Amino acid sequence: MSVFMMLQVEGDPQRLAEAMSDSERWKRINARAVEHGAIHHRFLASADGNTIAVLDEWESEEGFQRFFESSPEIPQLMQEAGVTSEPRIAFWHPVATPDQF
Repeated sequence: MSVFMMLQVEGDPQRLAEAMSDSERWKRINARAVEHGAIHHRFLASADGNTIAVLDEWESEEGFQRFFESSPEIPQLMQEAGVTSEPRIAFWHPVATPDQF
């Protein structure tokens, strides 16, 4: 069963969008993520605009950890996005309930 990973940092979502304008860089990062078992990926911004979150679905926690540890571009992206905190990473497992859609 897949796992969901949420990473949160304090930073500027607008600066993140600017940093992600280099399509060659994010294509390389995404290709590496898929190689390590990424299924879905999405950036999110808090309503107050001070927090950036990443919500991913991965084949396993280990796959995410291998990807994160082998991606030197990520700290550089964080710096460009004005990140001011250490990443807070949590893994979530789906719960099957009859109300899901």
